[in-house]
Amino acid sequence: MRAVDIIIKKRNKQELTRQEIDYFIKGYTSGDIPDYQAAAWAMAVLLNGMSARETTDLTLAMTESGEILNLSQVVPIAVDKHSTGGVGDKTTLVVEPIVAACGLPVGKMSGRGLGFTGGTLDKMESIPGFRANLYTQEFLDQLSRVGLVLSGQTACLAPADGKLYALRDVTGTVESIPLIASSIMCKKIAAGAQAIVMDVKWGEGAFMETLEEARKLGEMMVAIAKLAGREAVALLSDMNQPLGQMVGNALEVREAIESLQGGGPQDLREHCLTVAAHMLVLGKMVETEDQARQMAGAAIQDGSAWQRFRSLVKAQGGDVSYVDDPQRLPQAKHIETVAAPKSAYIKRINARVVGETAVLMGGGRAKKDDKIDYSVGIQVLHKIGSYVEQGAALFSVHAASQESLAQAKEQLLGAYSWSDQKVEPLPLFYGVIR
Repeated sequence: MRAVDIIIKKRNKQELTRQEIDYFIKGYTSGDIPDYQAAAWAMAVLLNGMSARETTDLTLAMTESGEILNLSQVVPIAVDKHSTGGVGDKTTLVVEPIVAACGLPVGKMSGRGLGFTGGTLDKMESIPGFRANLYTQEFLDQLSRVGLVLSGQTACLAPADGKLYALRDVTGTVESIPLIASSIMCKKIAAGAQAIVMDVKWGEGAFMETLEEARKLGEMMVAIAKLAGREAVALLSDMNQPLGQMVGNALEVREAIESLQGGGPQDLREHCLTVAAHMLVLGKMVETEDQARQMAGAAIQDGSAWQRFRSLVKAQGGDVSYVDDPQRLPQAKHIETVAAPKSAYIKRINARVVGETAVLMGGGRAKKDDKIDYSVGIQVLHKIGSYVEQGAALFSVHAASQESLAQAKEQLLGAYSWSDQKVEPLPLFYGVIR
């Protein structure tokens, strides 16, 4: 078997066998197949696609390139969730304590910020002392003891994916749906989840810019899960405006805490209850989504979800006094509220511009080794469809310097479009793929 023959076969739009895919992934991971051949193969996949069976075989080949956790050793069933990335998406910080408080263990490996989207681990590390990188045994011990873990991916899990993703990032092949789907699912399977809820976002603030692209990705991931012996659903959700109000690491932690304590923005609360309900149904805690929503709502009302979040922070070394009093979390030196320039309905809030502005202020990374300023960010005070009077508060900027503040204000004002006619609010969800 030769790598060049596998490249030619995919170039000619033919299906690869499991053996060919295994050979290619093992060879690339070990270094026997060079970057230039892997790049040619990835481009052939981008241009010609893969069947669900091929994509599943690719997923499993990357999964088997490293360690595979067996969570059934410590819990009867573990359910995971994955978001494809968005602006203001602090859902994990709210949903997972809710689900764990309902008695369903959640062992999640999360990531850091990618481009204009925020990273769950970056948000949690705004809490002093919080340790995101756990060893495998620590992960398993905490899942058994606390029922909730939020950790970074270890280097032992799916190393083929890490190597291939780095190559795709510099060869123009990131956008391939089979490569995206296999990259996500190999990590989920390697991390040991028996059931997975995928929150597949589309819109200006997401990597999938159209609903059609999001649907294709969701269908592919659900098909992979089924063929790999896992249960999964994919929710198609909106990212044409930020989720909730806060964008920025410590700001989003504060908003997540408010939501766990029964407050927070309505759209974030509704989104989190929906995701939690699907996790509880997949985890066989209840039979219907209505029952699951009631269970999730009760976990917020009786305080058990909040207490589970505190337990998570404490278990991973975080100083709980900062979450008990969120005003102690990092706060920006310069905070200014910007007024609406006219009286009108909000027609558009470009979520990508909002996310990029937060990154430019220091809330994300332009380069891999950039340090994050946990204090900076943006508060978006109104949603698309809202009528705002001229001079009323439109958004707030939390910046490290006056120069950064001025630049952010200008960019954010440009993210808004207005209408004199009534504008319909955007839906939170566009469908479920089972």
